[in-house]
Amino acid sequence: MELASMAASSNFSILNPRNPYRTQIASSSLHPSIQNSTTPVQNKKEDSIEVSMPTMSEILDSSRSQKLDLKLQTLGPFFRITAKSLETEKELGRAEGFIRVWLRGRILHLDSIKLRRETIGMEKSIFGIGLFIGAVAIRHGYDCGCDKAELLAINDSDKYHHKLVRFYSRIGFKAVYEVTGSTFGDLAHMLVWGGVGTRMDAKVEALLIKWCSRFKSRQ
Repeated sequence: MELASMAASSNFSILNPRNPYRTQIASSSLHPSIQNSTTPVQNKKEDSIEVSMPTMSEILDSSRSQKLDLKLQTLGPFFRITAKSLETEKELGRAEGFIRVWLRGRILHLDSIKLRRETIGMEKSIFGIGLFIGAVAIRHGYDCGCDKAELLAINDSDKYHHKLVRFYSRIGFKAVYEVTGSTFGDLAHMLVWGGVGTRMDAKVEALLIKWCSRFKSRQ
């Protein structure tokens, strides 16, 4: 997963009125009326586990308390999450990915997280905003029946790569493979992820339980 600063120009514009993505299906500014534009797979989770995990509503409420407006858009299996400041109405970051259907079930493929350069100087850390965006993605994956989440901690520089791996490890991901580009087996990974780095996986349910205290109401 690439965690990078967004340049002024982009391959697409989320403000384009002809945006092929569906209208927002989750927004912290529109809570509690949240509707999913995709049909969630019926999750066979025990009620005791479900209670201990933050709901999409709780994640959005928590983000709004930090002056963040999060929106989730979908197009078939693809999704995009945007974070906007409620104070300035400027977009601060976005994440993209898709739900991958595999022989053993569905997998949440987290393709990229991009944050604007000005977020680095904000009171919220660059990874703090990334955590909010990631939480929406993980909850979306859970609601769609995904058991596992996968990403690539991109290796653009040794220093930054180390920070990415440490961050993702701290929030619950585990390294499963080093994509270096030096072997034939790395080619498939590079075609999928578009670069080299550390492949990391996590159980979707375990992540939500781990993040419970960060997003659930303490009332």
